[in-house]
Amino acid sequence: MIATILPGSTNFHAVGYNEHKVSKGVARLIEIQNFGSLGTFHKPTPSELVGYLQKYSSQNSRIRKPQFHVAISCKGHEMSEDELLDFAHQYLKEMGYGESGQPLLVYSHYDTENTHLHIVTSRVAPDGKKIQHSHERRRSQEVIDSILGNDRKKKTENDIDSAKQYTFSSFAQFKAIMVSMGYEVYQKDGNVFVKHGGKVQKKIPFTEIESLFKSGYREKIRCRQLRSILKKYRDVSSNKEELQKELKTKFGIDIVFFGKKDAPYGYMLVDHANKTVIHGARVLAVEELLKFTTPEERFNRIEDYIDRLLTLNPKITQSEIYSKIRKQRAYIEKGIIYFDGQNRPLKPFMAEAIDRNNRIAMVEMFSPATEAERDLLCKIFKVSRSDLVDLSLERTHYYTDAVNRLSKIFNDDTVTSIRNRLHEEGFTIRQEKDATYAINFRQHIIINLTEENFNLERLRKPIKQPVKQMEQHKQLQNRKCSTFFSGKGKLCDFGGGSHSEKREWEVGQKVHYDDTDSSLKR
Repeated sequence: MIATILPGSTNFHAVGYNEHKVSKGVARLIEIQNFGSLGTFHKPTPSELVGYLQKYSSQNSRIRKPQFHVAISCKGHEMSEDELLDFAHQYLKEMGYGESGQPLLVYSHYDTENTHLHIVTSRVAPDGKKIQHSHERRRSQEVIDSILGNDRKKKTENDIDSAKQYTFSSFAQFKAIMVSMGYEVYQKDGNVFVKHGGKVQKKIPFTEIESLFKSGYREKIRCRQLRSILKKYRDVSSNKEELQKELKTKFGIDIVFFGKKDAPYGYMLVDHANKTVIHGARVLAVEELLKFTTPEERFNRIEDYIDRLLTLNPKITQSEIYSKIRKQRAYIEKGIIYFDGQNRPLKPFMAEAIDRNNRIAMVEMFSPATEAERDLLCKIFKVSRSDLVDLSLERTHYYTDAVNRLSKIFNDDTVTSIRNRLHEEGFTIRQEKDATYAINFRQHIIINLTEENFNLERLRKPIKQPVKQMEQHKQLQNRKCSTFFSGKGKLCDFGGGSHSEKREWEVGQKVHYDDTDSSLKR
């Protein structure tokens, strides 16, 4: 749980900040208390809310910046909005902002990955006195610990015991371990002070830490591994904060910098997995570590990598490339590279090659076994390089099952329209040169009916129904339609349209292959 006390203000600019979030749809005013009649008859405007807070605060003119603005957040979504609101009320009461009559605005924000609230009120109490604010941030942490029942001193002692289990050879390295755990550590008058939440939690004699020093950790193999990791993630990070987050998340390694925030002079690597601390200079000079690339350079590197992948495997598909570059937080889609919230077009020859490979992959899903099958599928899927398509060495069991299924249909004399029956099975009939094919785009099956010796006459001449059967069919249709006109059923398809009105059997079910339309129509 974190409570971040934000800067004060004379004009209560926090109201405008939160209301702007509301207008963007990423925040909501969930509570308004003690604002007189505001909100009774209509939703108050931001200027009305600010005006009320300023008028309320004017009862104590000695307070120059009366705004109190605090953000309270939990880890992820471990608390619901209502639970966090209850916590916020307890927090405000302990901090002195819970007296009856205290004006209060509570906003819930939805623009981050954790549940959090923003609270705006005045530092002036209802009786006109200034609400006590000495050591406010330290007291804020103590209040949180009190509400949650945290024993900060006990936790500090446990973390120190854990740090003592690491291999370190100097006070600076011990300090790096504690800093990686969120502590502030310094040495003074022969003692080591461990500070957290703005307060010293533990004092240790320096000699106690010194007795734990071990010979410097110099394992060359691990240093080479870390050097490779640092350079790889430096090249896809835009700043040191992003680099720190990546190494912490993926490898459990903390980078602890020393010196000014914007110009560190050195760093330590705290390897939590191996419980060791390594001086950064032994792995990669700090100047080289912080040599971050520009967005343009990072795009160039990703593009060069894709080019190398295409060289090694000329048939690599978009999905296969994605599996390679996703570790760099990048992906490609329709000829565009997307990386870290930015994008740019892929070089045309690469985009064309990837699109071609995606189409080749579609053709190969049908496992064509002959050049004729391959050439027809390449024509349908608009693949210009049929020589890149691999032929299947043997028929799949899906193919064999489909042939057997179609054979039963062709041999069934009760089937009056073979074409319609094949259509029901998901097959499209395609005539190509001297051969007739049945293609199922959903199941990725292509069958050369001519080569398999099917009786193709049945495709050309539908069997006429006996007169008695036709009469029964007509009576059935009349009964269905009378049901519709009586209001008891749905509008029926009379089935009396011309052959040209129902030509789905020629193109089959298009499924997801939008660009096969033109090539399938005769």
